[in-house]
Amino acid sequence: MAAPSAAETGGKQIGSDDYALSRVPRDKRLGFWTMLLQWLAQSGSISQFTLGATIGVGMTFGDAFLAFTLGAVVLEVVIFAIGLAGMREGLATPLLTRWVGFGRNGSALVSFVIAVSLVGWFGVQNSIFGNSVSALVGGASWLWCVVAGVAITALVIFGFKYMAIFAKIVTPLFFAMVAWSVTDALMDHSVADLVSAPPPGETIPLAVAATAIAGGFMTGAIVAPEMTRYNKKGSHVFLQSASSMILSEYIVGMTGVLLGHMVKSSEVSHIVLSTSGAFGVLVVLMSTAKINDWNLYGSSLGVVNFFQVVFGKRLHRGVVTIMLGLAGTLLSAVGIMTHFTEFLSVLGVAIPPIGGIIVAEYWVVRRMCKPLDDTRAAQTLPTTSPTWVPMSLVIWALAFCVGKFYDGGIPALNSLATAFILYSVLGLLGWIRTYGTTTLDDEATPAPADRTPDTVGAA
Repeated sequence: MAAPSAAETGGKQIGSDDYALSRVPRDKRLGFWTMLLQWLAQSGSISQFTLGATIGVGMTFGDAFLAFTLGAVVLEVVIFAIGLAGMREGLATPLLTRWVGFGRNGSALVSFVIAVSLVGWFGVQNSIFGNSVSALVGGASWLWCVVAGVAITALVIFGFKYMAIFAKIVTPLFFAMVAWSVTDALMDHSVADLVSAPPPGETIPLAVAATAIAGGFMTGAIVAPEMTRYNKKGSHVFLQSASSMILSEYIVGMTGVLLGHMVKSSEVSHIVLSTSGAFGVLVVLMSTAKINDWNLYGSSLGVVNFFQVVFGKRLHRGVVTIMLGLAGTLLSAVGIMTHFTEFLSVLGVAIPPIGGIIVAEYWVVRRMCKPLDDTRAAQTLPTTSPTWVPMSLVIWALAFCVGKFYDGGIPALNSLATAFILYSVLGLLGWIRTYGTTTLDDEATPAPADRTPDTVGAA
């Protein structure tokens, strides 16, 4: 049963539902260059330069290159394995997990964790945004938090199409401005000397550096299907995500290493901001907003799936975006969100095992995927889903404990690898079993908003 349309309810919904509870149809997928700019937009952040400089202060250029290589390879493997599943099925991570590892009720828990984590980071990033603008141009930080939060919320309400348009504008401007600023800063220094220079600060172990690189974007890797469900081909997923990794880690990150060697500090953001003028500051702030819009977007998809499973209510994604955006904006404006960073970091360890289970089930075990295979050509959802997969929840908890309490290696990678290995072994032994079957009585047919996501006011 499809959700009622605006005409049927006598009202108008705000924004786009963006296939929150259905597959993205093949004819609604986007082209290579549009999707590439979305991926590259995730690399366009001053924080990545700062990360590179932080690593450069404690490592030689060669060791930093190795650390970024390890981080990039880990992230790319995870992104491609999960993102390709999202592209093939046209499903976002919360909905995908109903048939891939967790079952209907388990997917509600997955959705809750993802939604809380992403909207929390939306608020934290919004706080940083507001404080940064206040320091640069004056004015109360809470006011800038409100301005930024409302602007991002307004963008995300109208969905993926408008986020893609924003990426087309911001991404080229950001990298052109940064290239000019960095080139200007490095002209008075010998790049060869900076490359061969010893680390100016306390030495950072390779494992610690790789942890910062891979762990910092691991949550984004797990929710890659939110983006890749709009891809047309698996080769596009690989080329676009790999391009983003190359730009983010090797070009932006390693440039940050050079800047860290040059100023002998991780405080390098002023190099870009001081040489680019007011326009450059605006571009940097817009690029930060472009990254933060994905936090709000992913959170909205998680909440829609959570409410459908737990309460049997099909909420419109645009309306959910408004509620989440206002909540995150308000909490960031009053300064509460910065007190939750430790809690959000804990959730960050809880999310990678979800990816490990998805990859293991979809590409190795395949005990639950047949209904997706049977309905993929028709671009509909299966009429039923498993209700519970208890062993997946046990594996999730065990993998979380490994990531949280084991001191060696990369915590995010430890928890992901543990979940993947346990699920694969137990699944191949036949120990992963589903319990109960739930009939999908209102997801099988896409709602009118899903058929016309670019129409403002569609239900």
